[in-house]
Amino acid sequence: MKFGICNETFQDWPLARGFEYAKNAGYTGVEIAPFTMAKSAYDITPQQREETRRAAEDAGVTVIGLHWLLAKTEGFYLTTPDDEVRNRTSDYFAELARLCRDLGGTIMVLGSPQQRNLLPGVTEAEAMKLAADCLRRAMPTLEECGITLALEPLGPAEGDFLLTAEKGLELREMIDSPNCQLHLDVKAMSSETKPIPQIIRDSVPHIAHFHANDANKLGPGMGDIDFHPIFAALKEVNYDGWVSVEVFNYEPGLEALVDGSLKYMQSCLG
Repeated sequence: MKFGICNETFQDWPLARGFEYAKNAGYTGVEIAPFTMAKSAYDITPQQREETRRAAEDAGVTVIGLHWLLAKTEGFYLTTPDDEVRNRTSDYFAELARLCRDLGGTIMVLGSPQQRNLLPGVTEAEAMKLAADCLRRAMPTLEECGITLALEPLGPAEGDFLLTAEKGLELREMIDSPNCQLHLDVKAMSSETKPIPQIIRDSVPHIAHFHANDANKLGPGMGDIDFHPIFAALKEVNYDGWVSVEVFNYEPGLEALVDGSLKYMQSCLG
């Protein structure tokens, strides 16, 4: 397993400074939220993309890929019956794939609950078909760019669509591309009735990426969730991908979040 961290953890720091801090703390990868670079991926120039990629290389970290794909954007929606909006969203995913490739990444984590929650009059079954249609159209570009789309189930606190890993796998089957797989997030899995280690076992071989966090929105080891059985399950299924720290509460301070999370995860692997 390889350990990474999401770049919005460093809030308003320049990207290069965050890369350096992550590397010095012991991480080998950084995951980027596009909104930390510009409001829209279309606005991120070739020069910015090259400079960011070079900054990561200079710091000695890998750009894992992108997450928060639709956050802070306007005019996009995954599960809308509006063909024009859905097609525009599909085109945007294609541009995100090009951005991810240009930055040196290989994974795009699709969470973005505010742009996928069920709209009035749209059933869950209809939303699954609409989401599959939207993403299926973008897959040729992802495949061409060598990017894997990792579908992220989220808990009911975040939304009302794609709430379980089983639903994520169902959507993956509907899209039917080797470049569409599953992302697992500990905070999200903690809301399921099934134990997290069992979710991990049941999701093999389609786990493309993994987020480590606690249900309290802090880092691993900073709440009630015991990560020892979680990492034991990841080792059991021979998961050798990235485990990225993603937090939503920055009150403990950067050092506690960044350094503390990694030390705890390393202790769990022991």
